Amino acid sequence: MALHHPQSFQQPPPPQAQSAHSYESSSVSSNASPSRNTMQGGGISSRTGGGPAPLHSHHMSMPAPTPGSGSYTQSYGSRSVSPKSGPGGLQDPMTPNGLGGGKHGLPPAQLSAGGLQAQKRAYRQRRKDPSCDACRERKVKCDATDTASCSECSSRNVKCQFTKETNRRMSSIKQVQDLEKQLAQARQQLNHFRSLVKDGQMDVDLETSHPNLGLPEIGSNSQRRQRPPLVTLDLSRVRSKLRNYSRGIFKPPPPYRRVGVPPSFSPALPDLPPKEVADHLLKQYYSSIHTVIPILHWPTFRQEYEAVYNARSLQGVPPGWGSLFFSVLAVGVLYSVDPSINRPNDGKKYIEISRTLTDLWDDEFKIDHARSSLLTSIFLTELNLKSAAWVWLGSSINISQDIGLHCETGPWPVVEGEMRRRVWWSIYVWDRLLAIELGRPLRIGDDDCDVGLPCPVDDHFIFDTGTVPSGSPPTSSLLLTSIHVVRLMAPLLKTLKAPAIAPLTLKTFESHFATCMASFPPSCQVGSDQYLDPQFLSPVFYLQKARLVLHRHNLSTACISDARVAAIDHCVSTARDTVQLLSRAMRPPPDSGYGRSSPDQSNIANRWEAGLSAVASTMLCTHLWRCTLFLCFRGYYSEALICVSASAAIGDLRPVNAACGRYLSFFLQALVERLRRGEGGNLEKDEEMMAYVSGDLQGSTENSWVWSGSETGMALNNAEQTSSPKSERQQETQTSSSLSPANALTNEETDWGGWEQIVWLLQALQHEQQGVGQGAYGAPPRQSTPTQPLSQSSSRISIANII
Repeated sequence: MALHHPQSFQQPPPPQAQSAHSYESSSVSSNASPSRNTMQGGGISSRTGGGPAPLHSHHMSMPAPTPGSGSYTQSYGSRSVSPKSGPGGLQDPMTPNGLGGGKHGLPPAQLSAGGLQAQKRAYRQRRKDPSCDACRERKVKCDATDTASCSECSSRNVKCQFTKETNRRMSSIKQVQDLEKQLAQARQQLNHFRSLVKDGQMDVDLETSHPNLGLPEIGSNSQRRQRPPLVTLDLSRVRSKLRNYSRGIFKPPPPYRRVGVPPSFSPALPDLPPKEVADHLLKQYYSSIHTVIPILHWPTFRQEYEAVYNARSLQGVPPGWGSLFFSVLAVGVLYSVDPSINRPNDGKKYIEISRTLTDLWDDEFKIDHARSSLLTSIFLTELNLKSAAWVWLGSSINISQDIGLHCETGPWPVVEGEMRRRVWWSIYVWDRLLAIELGRPLRIGDDDCDVGLPCPVDDHFIFDTGTVPSGSPPTSSLLLTSIHVVRLMAPLLKTLKAPAIAPLTLKTFESHFATCMASFPPSCQVGSDQYLDPQFLSPVFYLQKARLVLHRHNLSTACISDARVAAIDHCVSTARDTVQLLSRAMRPPPDSGYGRSSPDQSNIANRWEAGLSAVASTMLCTHLWRCTLFLCFRGYYSEALICVSASAAIGDLRPVNAACGRYLSFFLQALVERLRRGEGGNLEKDEEMMAYVSGDLQGSTENSWVWSGSETGMALNNAEQTSSPKSERQQETQTSSSLSPANALTNEETDWGGWEQIVWLLQALQHEQQGVGQGAYGAPPRQSTPTQPLSQSSSRISIANII
């Protein structure tokens, strides 16, 4: 580092005059800094009377030489002083004891530009960082670092500090200040560009870059992992030894794992339900769950079922199969519309029996354990016990991974290999559906499975000798279409982590949604006019729900106003597509069906309500609720009436349906209040209504915005106990502890008035929108003609009468 001197050095005094010289720390200037491009040098100041006059006011104290060190030569250079500037310029030969002159001095004639640069480089290499204040005063070597005090200050128990500007800490502070200044400038420029884009003064070409969302290709199999190459040697002896001596340490992989001796598990065998009841429940299960999640090889299961009833006992039947059987009956109860079935209490009884047939100490799991856990999760979801369902889903995933369902192994027999794939992909589908419903992270990573897709053939045509292509109805391929839909949930959930979703990303997802929709049968297409079997509603609505959840994300307060309005537009479009599909399923079924009508349902075959109720799930109810919110928000009351009519037909079959009705009643009351005040045309700027229409988006930990600043923990509980009446708190406690949907529905009906009130209110809003006076309104329409949003010029007198 070059040293700058405003004037040339003077000739140092002879050794005799400097023998009594002492260095003072006060002679060190605070203006010298190693981080500067120029350093002001100094000389040795003599206080004796015979010494020369002191040099320039800028001085540098030289470190004390160590005893026994060899002689060295050091020269200070300056860019403002030439090597030929005179006899006193740039000559400061030093001896080990700090004295000038002598034979070690270099005459001025021998100084050249090259030698000067070499000496300057040598000085820079020897130059050390400044010392702390204590070491400078004691003139000792300082070994302080940026994170630790020097040994001298540590031994003396004093503070190691740098009060001068010539220290590394002050230099670091200056660097931080410079970086902060640059960051502030960058933020200012970024805000400026954002304002230009927002005001339309700058065009951003988004088509030049395509986001890599990792969307899977429709129909593609999972990427197979590379296995170790086969060994040509005979390893039978090695395998025998490993099986023997690995016991208690590790297990062979699932295809080569011997089933161990089951523990002595002898639970009390339950009584079998009456045969006619079991037959009815199995039919309900087959027509509702099995068509979407075919985890059973139905001919084999029916054969085992008949053998058990012929024996009239579960004696000799593996407990795992008994647990699976009663879980199937429990789910069948929830989808039964037979008034003789005590729903859901019979289902609770069966699921308890299924749990008691599960051995806690069993360390040898089978595929029936994974099936039973999955059905338990589905049963709890339909009872609106979603947290418990999330736990049982984790149990099903863990069991399936333990027995190797997530890997393509084998060889297996045809039926067993196909059912392993179907069970795994059914668990995979349910993991995605429950994660998107609850806003939870996925438990199965796409990189963790390499299983081939299931065969699109009805299981009645799958035998160990092979599969026979069948003319079966397309319901046999619903699992495949569901897989294509839910495989996009992983990139979707990853995208939802961003504060806002860019328009190009939304466009890319919509293109993939259209490709997924094309994989469904023709009757499931939005533009079709064919009758839609209610069995197809659940898998089709999986896709529509994903669309709505994607666009609803941009309702967040982190998005600009235009993005929030566009998000509502897309959500309304998705809701209207849902209504188009739903209206075709609300027609009487045609005479020529697929031959799956059961004899006990022949008397209600022409009622769409029964067909819809038989396949309605919790997720279908919540999707209809979300669609109704957005349709009412934009004034599409005719379409909203179709959704509400379907929800009313489902009624109390699903506990979540009553909660959705209660929320809709509250939402409509808030909407009517604003329509009465003439604020119907400006709802997008009403933050309260925007929060209400976002629905369960406010249940997300990462994406909700209304809970900031709210009480948490015990403070929240204390606040509720203070504000809530005792009778109401007791009623809530009784409702939540009983876990009885029937009791909860009775309390909710008393609170919000039932679906009839919502239907009447929507009809009144529809007539008010069309300019028709109030009166007796008819039944909800079965089909709807698209209407325009509520006009701002509508009369408010009838709205007030509604309230």
